[in-house]
Amino acid sequence: MDRVHGALRRPALAALQQQAGRARALSLSQRGHGPSLSLSSPHPLSNGGIRGGQAQAGAMMAAAALRPHKAPPARVPTRWVAALCAACFLLGVCVVNRYWPVPEHPGCPDKASSDHSRAALNQVSQTREVIMALDKTISDIEMRLAAARAAQAMSQGMSPSDSEGDQGIMRHRMSFVMGVFTTFANRKRRDSIRQTWMPQGDQLRRLEEKGAVIRFVIGRSENPNPNNEVDRAIDAEDKEYHDILRLNHVEGYGGLPMKIQMFLSTALTTWDADFYVKVDDNVHVNIGITRSILARHRMKPRVYIGCMKSGPVVAKNDSKYYEPDHWKFGTDGNNYFRHATRQLYAVTRDLATYISANRHILHKYSNEDVSFGSWLIGLEVEHVDERSLCCGTPPG
Repeated sequence: MDRVHGALRRPALAALQQQAGRARALSLSQRGHGPSLSLSSPHPLSNGGIRGGQAQAGAMMAAAALRPHKAPPARVPTRWVAALCAACFLLGVCVVNRYWPVPEHPGCPDKASSDHSRAALNQVSQTREVIMALDKTISDIEMRLAAARAAQAMSQGMSPSDSEGDQGIMRHRMSFVMGVFTTFANRKRRDSIRQTWMPQGDQLRRLEEKGAVIRFVIGRSENPNPNNEVDRAIDAEDKEYHDILRLNHVEGYGGLPMKIQMFLSTALTTWDADFYVKVDDNVHVNIGITRSILARHRMKPRVYIGCMKSGPVVAKNDSKYYEPDHWKFGTDGNNYFRHATRQLYAVTRDLATYISANRHILHKYSNEDVSFGSWLIGLEVEHVDERSLCCGTPPG
């Protein structure tokens, strides 16, 4: 039996060696160490059936064992990778912000910034409304305080009028106080007004009882004294008619803006009225029409009524209406701002108080009507262009 098994082992061993040789040759041909060999392999069952298949499988395993194995690549720790990525990101952010700043496009704001801007604008508008309301309140308080101070100053010796009739009607509520501006040399004009549209004596007092006060407004001479003929003539005229309001102001054409300020201050401390009216002594006034015009705007706190115009600024010094401050109005040929003609205009009590309280800081132009209009610029004032107060001549 041993001989038989030995006889059987020899062919199997030879077949195994033959298969190993073929596998080695095939491996060498694939690696390029030798010529490619074309070997034909017999059928797996041609070398003795099942044992032949086992021998072939063994040969293949042996060939696989002889092949070199590649070592697996070394793995980098996960923490090192994360740290390296974070460092690269931070370095990139620093470099981009330092060398390549990206400007924001003005036409493409983001939603957050637009919402923030809108909220800021709303807050600013609300704050502005509050400030405007406070300004109006402060302005009203200042006007009342100025009137109280002026009344106190007048009670300490600065009498606004020398007539006895004024003392009897002091501080009564009036519809309007009309001041007819005149000078020492215009006695004939005053007499013409007394004989036409201005009541005298008892009629003047009855008119005052109805709420209308009319006075000629005149100042002092340059050298006031009891022996001055001009001052004595005015005192005698006032003693006769009781219709003159004397101001602590030196008469002169160049002082008309200051004269209108002194008139408002004196009238405010003497009479409490809805309107204060300025009239020249060269015009005749219809008292009824004037009262009806003022009554239409009685409930408005800040109204400026008159025949409105906007004449040219005169830069030639040889003209009667020469404006020394013409350069403040721009180039040659420009016009003044909107203001009433000097013959007749009226303002409410609030505006008169404002002018009286700020008379020391309000700028005075050469023309009285231009100066008056400039004092109301920037205020909440309604300019009423009343054409019936234009004296029949369209304003230029």
